[in-house]
Amino acid sequence: MSGLFTDAFIIALLAGVVAATVPLLLAGLGEQISEKAGVLNIGIEGMMLMGAYGGFYVAWASGNLWLGFLGGGIGGMIVGALMALFCVRMGLNQIVVGIALTLGAEGVTALLHYEQFSRLYPRLSVMAPLPIPGLSQIPIVGPALFTREPVVYLAFALVPLFVWLFRRTQLGLMLQAAGDKPAALDTAGVSVPKIRTIAVLATGLLVGFGGAFLSIVAAGVFVPFMTHGNGFIGIVLAMLARGRPSWVMGGALVFGACLSATTALQVAGVDVPTDIIQMLPFVAVMAVLLVAGRKARLPAALGAAYVRGER
Repeated sequence: MSGLFTDAFIIALLAGVVAATVPLLLAGLGEQISEKAGVLNIGIEGMMLMGAYGGFYVAWASGNLWLGFLGGGIGGMIVGALMALFCVRMGLNQIVVGIALTLGAEGVTALLHYEQFSRLYPRLSVMAPLPIPGLSQIPIVGPALFTREPVVYLAFALVPLFVWLFRRTQLGLMLQAAGDKPAALDTAGVSVPKIRTIAVLATGLLVGFGGAFLSIVAAGVFVPFMTHGNGFIGIVLAMLARGRPSWVMGGALVFGACLSATTALQVAGVDVPTDIIQMLPFVAVMAVLLVAGRKARLPAALGAAYVRGER
């Protein structure tokens, strides 16, 4: 163990934490938008997986990684549009529809990958990092945290942007009202279905970006079912954050550290059973739920379809 914590190992570990955190952060922030508007979006695992395939395919076909992220966002929004249609417009059960969309996205992406690539797994080119002057020169921390791909910085920049959006803008107030008191919002002349539809589509966009990050930056390749529950962890993060984007980021960092530690321990050759190592992130999820789950503050109308005229 004395030779384990070398500078190279710590740099790789910190870089892995960031790479694992970004998809969770985007998923958590996206789910937070839906939940604020009163939609329990169980389908974000499917949105992330569709974003991963759409992002990879567009990047591979066009040779442009940034176009790949656009494709990933569109892929997530397609699933989000179905969620909005069935749950917001038609008033169907949000949990059942979300699970169905996730299962459907798993099957569709696996089939598309097989039809397009058969048993081949082509790799994408590496996205060039963007060092931050000064900060990137800090020993150990600089190369791991401040010599990253531009999309990493953009993902973390969304946190203060969302704080401002939720607290200082009319749209943020309308999202809050759609989740807490949709009838009052309707009385004020604002369409509850419209606000909720916008929220779900925005969720699909952000979660699709998170999926695209997995396939374009983190892995450089698409593998069926590659999200491995990241979308569901994003749901937990949004529920426990109590409407605070900064808490989503903090939770994403904790779970990202668990995910990174599993890989680091395996690479370092630590004699721990593989099943136990891979189970660590989900044990962390259950532990956090036991400690903080009872204090989670959820919108009053979360999961309930809004029908005009009903109270």
